[in-house]
Amino acid sequence: MIAFVRVDNRLIHGQVVEAWLPELKVGRILVADDGAAANALTRAAMGLAVPPQVKVDIAPMATADFASAMSSPERVLVLVRDVEGALRARERGLAVTTLNLGNVHFTPGRFQVSASVFLSPSELVALRGLAASGAAIEVRAVPREKSLGLGEIETKLSAAAQAC
Repeated sequence: MIAFVRVDNRLIHGQVVEAWLPELKVGRILVADDGAAANALTRAAMGLAVPPQVKVDIAPMATADFASAMSSPERVLVLVRDVEGALRARERGLAVTTLNLGNVHFTPGRFQVSASVFLSPSELVALRGLAASGAAIEVRAVPREKSLGLGEIETKLSAAAQAC
């Protein structure tokens, strides 16, 4: 079963391993990312970062086995690099009930909505679409942090865009 779907451009890293894995009690991580899947060094490094009892699958988006993850008896953490990745995963059949935005780097055209999340207006539109389909949207870097919901994300993005 899917325990959590997270957008984090770093994919598997210390915050995920040290904070989210214990909180979620997952037995498997599914990374759906073309770049990570294509790079043997990246795959090896991510696999080594995770405790040995947690299975790690790193696959290109086009072949990521979301059906298996959803029907798995294990709790599964799904990681994608960006909002577009979350949309593509949903289009490929991933049921997204909650989408956590944990880390989205700044790029031109994105505005800061939290210390670690920057979003563009088009990404906000995509998030609204996910919310309209029933997904709860949150910004939260670690479990102990207060989450921001979609309304707060919209307010912060609007204020940041007007300030520029």
